[in-house]
Amino acid sequence: MTLIRAIMEYNADGCLLYAENFTGAYARGKDLAEAAAKFPDEIRRYRRWLGEAGADGEPCEVQVVEKKESRLQVCDADSDVLFHSERAPLSREEYTALRDLALRSAEDFQRLYDSIADKTHTVLSPRKTFYGDVPLTAEAMYAHTQNVNGYYFGEIGVEADNGPDIAACRRAGFAALEAAEGFLRNPVWDGSWGEQWTLRKLCRRFVWHDRIHARTMYRMASRLCGAAKPADPFCFSL
Repeated sequence: MTLIRAIMEYNADGCLLYAENFTGAYARGKDLAEAAAKFPDEIRRYRRWLGEAGADGEPCEVQVVEKKESRLQVCDADSDVLFHSERAPLSREEYTALRDLALRSAEDFQRLYDSIADKTHTVLSPRKTFYGDVPLTAEAMYAHTQNVNGYYFGEIGVEADNGPDIAACRRAGFAALEAAEGFLRNPVWDGSWGEQWTLRKLCRRFVWHDRIHARTMYRMASRLCGAAKPADPFCFSL
């Protein structure tokens, strides 16, 4: 049995569940029941992405361990929750594992993008969300996902940019972080719009944000490109 320790961010319009013990894994729904029902497949995909043996056949149990009522558009994945467990200092070993996961996610996002034959067309309809127009093409999805790098690192006081590609700028950001004295103490930073950040949250947000847009990119490209199927490094196809 796989126990999913879930953090619930919710309001009347929707529910966003995070897996505390699977960094960056998430599920969304109109309410807790709908989001929880989606979580087993998300965890199977996530564990397959990590190469964990036995991920497909093991049943899952969702246990909500923390709740936060939100004024944000959680139905569109607008989120600002900081887990209680994301506040403690990190060991070097834990930090290295989280950093490497965030870097692996960026590298796999690049692999997916590079494999898509048509990066400039789409089969999706225009839609607006809390941050503006939703990116519709693979090219736009890639740019949107890459361009949070400087923003996320900036929220914990690290100067970083967004180039030349998603993996390179993320590696450079972590290198800049590691040059700062005491970063493993994991202080809580008061970031933009009243949102609190820590280093643990930064790593979780990178993986989570990659997964959101990689899933959309993979599904869109699979429909658009027909027989020229994109790579599936995140194992979205069960």
